[in-house]
Amino acid sequence: MRILIVEDEPELASFIRQGLQEEHYAVDVAYDGEEGLFLTQLNEYDLVILDILLPKKDGLTMLGELRQAGRLTPVLLLTAKDSLEDKVRGLDYGADDYLTKPFAFAELLARLRALLRRGAQPEPRLLQVANLSLDLITHRVRRSGREINLTGKEYEVLEYFMRHPHRVITRTELSEHVWAGDFDSFSNLIDVFIYRLRQKIDKGASVKLLHTIRGVGYVLQDEDPPIPDVPDV
Repeated sequence: MRILIVEDEPELASFIRQGLQEEHYAVDVAYDGEEGLFLTQLNEYDLVILDILLPKKDGLTMLGELRQAGRLTPVLLLTAKDSLEDKVRGLDYGADDYLTKPFAFAELLARLRALLRRGAQPEPRLLQVANLSLDLITHRVRRSGREINLTGKEYEVLEYFMRHPHRVITRTELSEHVWAGDFDSFSNLIDVFIYRLRQKIDKGASVKLLHTIRGVGYVLQDEDPPIPDVPDV
C-alpha cells in the first residue's frame, strides 16, 4: 500500500513516515501543497495524509483541486484547528476523515486502516492463496501450518502479491507500490527479493505459487501460468 504524506513540519513528517514504514507501507513525503498535488498526478496512492496549513498551496485548496480532477483517493486531514466549523469545511472540500494535532500515532494508524477498509468489500484480516496465509494484523505468514520468517521488505512484497492473486504484477508496479519507485529501475533488486521469497514459500513444496512470466512480470497462483503469446516474426 502506498501513502502520500503532505506535511510542512519536517520532524512530524519524518515521525509519521517512519511509523508507517514500520507498518510495511510505502511512503512518499511532500512539504508543500504544490508538490503534493504534483505527486498525486504522477503516482497512484492508496491514501493521502494532508495537513491543512501548507506553504505555496494550502491543504484545502490542494484537496479541492484533487477532487475536481476526479481523484477519489481517501484523504485524512491533519489540522491544528479543532472548531466544528473548520472540521465541517474540511469534509465539505472532500476529506474522508480528519485528525486534530497533537495526536497519538496509534489513533492515526487506526483511522488510516479504517479508511483503507472502505470500499466495495471490507478488508479481511487474513489473506489466503492456496495453503499460504498472511495475517495483516500480526504479520505472520504460514504455509500448510509452517511458519515462514520474512524480512520487512519481503513481507511487503508478498503482501502485495497476495492482495492481487492470479494477476500478473510487473516490476514497475512492484517498484511503485512497495518501494515507492525509490530505486534504480535497472538494478536486479526486485529479482533478488522474488528469489528470496521463492526460497521461503516454495522450496520443498509440490505446488509452486510464485511464477515468472518472462518479459512481463510475476504472478502468485496455485497453478502454472499460461505461456504468453509470441507474435510471429
